Amino acid sequence: MSELYLYECDERGVATLTLNRGEIHNAFNDELIELLSQKFKDISSDDSVQVVVLTGAGKSFCAGADLNWMKSMINYSEEENIKDSQALSDLFHIINTCSKPVIGKVNGAALGGGVGLVAVCDYVLASESALFGLTEVMLGLVPAVISPFVIAKMGESNARATFLTGERFDAKRAMELGLVHQVSLDRHFHNDCEELVKKFLKPAPGAQRVAKELIRNVCELSSASYEQKSKYTCETIAKRRVSAEGQEGMNALLEKRRPNWKKEK
Repeated sequence: MSELYLYECDERGVATLTLNRGEIHNAFNDELIELLSQKFKDISSDDSVQVVVLTGAGKSFCAGADLNWMKSMINYSEEENIKDSQALSDLFHIINTCSKPVIGKVNGAALGGGVGLVAVCDYVLASESALFGLTEVMLGLVPAVISPFVIAKMGESNARATFLTGERFDAKRAMELGLVHQVSLDRHFHNDCEELVKKFLKPAPGAQRVAKELIRNVCELSSASYEQKSKYTCETIAKRRVSAEGQEGMNALLEKRRPNWKKEK
């Protein structure tokens, strides 16, 4: 049996993770979910990785759940379904909180759970021929597990429009909804991704990690008092100003040179 995903990391620290079930549109099963969860945990703690590119083999990005896997669920008890769904929810959470920037390189169809994968990427580049859809209602189901991540990206109003109709939509519409940041002509898709990767390699890696935490924590503090928000944000910038990266960045600016980012202790 072929590997369920492919992984490589180049000398720049650019890791490419490719879902490798092209014959069934890179659909999830329990084994792939477990493997991806562990791999993204490893990536988060791997100092050699600076940026991750997540993509799919063949014509699709990810078409959601594997039909054979879904077939096995028909006779699951409610408790078994909860356990099974928790594993998938954990995968999305692990990718969403990955300490490295995650670029979604959406090469084709992203349906159901595949949209969940799109939603947990920090930046999404889609080919012009990519297709999206939250199609669960067409099967009598709902996009429950992915909903916190998808709604965070597209908002409640757009979620209502797409969750309830199950309609499929193109990359341009996905960008209008906030799922996608950039649409690329098919013939420029790979080159556009490389240019995007270069942008993500320029900033300080530690600052990128803290910036991801900042966004997540500020969103979680949305209902907190001004004093709580101010305390957290002021402490965060104070720590960065005295960090090795903060000192190097400010000195480089004053000395009119490029900063030399080194691994933070």
